[in-house]
Amino acid sequence: MKRSLCILIGSSVILAGCQRSTDGSGANEVSANVAQPAKKPAYCFFKDDELKGWKVSRDGHGDISVEGEAHVKDPRYKASFGKTETGPKKAIVVPTISQNDTGYATPDNWWHVGAVVPNSASLNEVSVECGDKVIADLQLPPKG
Repeated sequence: MKRSLCILIGSSVILAGCQRSTDGSGANEVSANVAQPAKKPAYCFFKDDELKGWKVSRDGHGDISVEGEAHVKDPRYKASFGKTETGPKKAIVVPTISQNDTGYATPDNWWHVGAVVPNSASLNEVSVECGDKVIADLQLPPKG
């Protein structure tokens, strides 16, 4: 009786060890199949009428330049561009505000903002987005 109990316990331990993978691939498969949370848009500091005059151009190296104007009511802050996202065919620029480190205010608090999107010779579209709104969708031919 004691011997059969030992055999039963020993075989269950061996079988339990055979069922588990020791390389952790099961955990990797589970984490790869987990849905990624949707990206939350950045906060928009501007109203629709406080952003205007968006233009896009390409320099001699093929890099894209984006320009426009943004209104900031408080002269302690200035308009600028936040992080630029670059995809396979499109770049997204996001206007934001930052500390006014110039020591000066602009006439009527309208700031000229501009950015160069590096390594953008293959891109043909630039989108200016503020929060979840598209302010301007600018097209230009790829460098040829």
